[in-house]
Amino acid sequence: MLVTQLALVSETDEITPSQLTRVAAALQKQAIRDFAPLWQIPASVDAFDSLHDVPVGYWPMIVRDDIGEPGAAGVHMDKNGQPFSLIQYSDSWSLTASHEMLEMLCDPYGSKVVAGQSPKKGQGVVEFLVEVADPSEAPENGYTINGFLVSDFFTPNFYDPVQAPGVRYSFTGKLDGPRKILDGGYLSWREPVSDHWWQQIWFGTKNPTFRDLGKLTARTGSLRSAIDARTKTNERIAASGPESERFAAAKTLTAAVQETTASRADLWRGQIEELKAGQVTEGTWEGGKADHG
Repeated sequence: MLVTQLALVSETDEITPSQLTRVAAALQKQAIRDFAPLWQIPASVDAFDSLHDVPVGYWPMIVRDDIGEPGAAGVHMDKNGQPFSLIQYSDSWSLTASHEMLEMLCDPYGSKVVAGQSPKKGQGVVEFLVEVADPSEAPENGYTINGFLVSDFFTPNFYDPVQAPGVRYSFTGKLDGPRKILDGGYLSWREPVSDHWWQQIWFGTKNPTFRDLGKLTARTGSLRSAIDARTKTNERIAASGPESERFAAAKTLTAAVQETTASRADLWRGQIEELKAGQVTEGTWEGGKADHG
């Protein structure tokens, strides 16, 4: 099975090399431990100092202060048709990076659709755009890895025709049925009769609402990049993450993790010094002959 190789690169002075490598390790753990068993898509995530260091064959995930044009953040195709991701920096940038990583792995070319019954009455069967992290994208629905906040994501059962007991619809279990969304999330689909794109959204209202995006008459990138630009997905996550209680809890956990890892590092250094000073005997031998090379 081919392994998708992702490169995490920072082009902002706000991220230290230490933080970049630690977030890359958290994303790697999410990709291998959490995502791959459910989606059968193996991947690696490595941190690089600059885009010049990224080997051929890797898909870059680039964190920047200024993305430029509103809606430009997200996954795009380069001139050779290979995906790359632009990530808007914020204090909770690990959440945004996780969101983009998951969607890049699940649908790297941003045009996968799945047929299913529309959440809106009277529409019948529609084509859902596969956006694996969007229905539960809000920071409060995320979870922590190595002290960093990462995104929840739905499972392949998310598009099941009916709800069934004991079925897992998202990694955290917060999505409790197929084709549902949580507060702060959304779902996109094309209604084939009118050829209009629709969304069910839950932003700042008591209950989810529907909106008609109209007909997509032209696009230069993928379906997902067109939808994300319209919905401002990346920018919204970057803005909402630092304000969430979930992120505040993750920051506290990150500090605790750093204290633990620092203590462990001190133990390793102490043992290294003992080895250098000859204070540790690896084994006591009797008889035999010495090996003089």
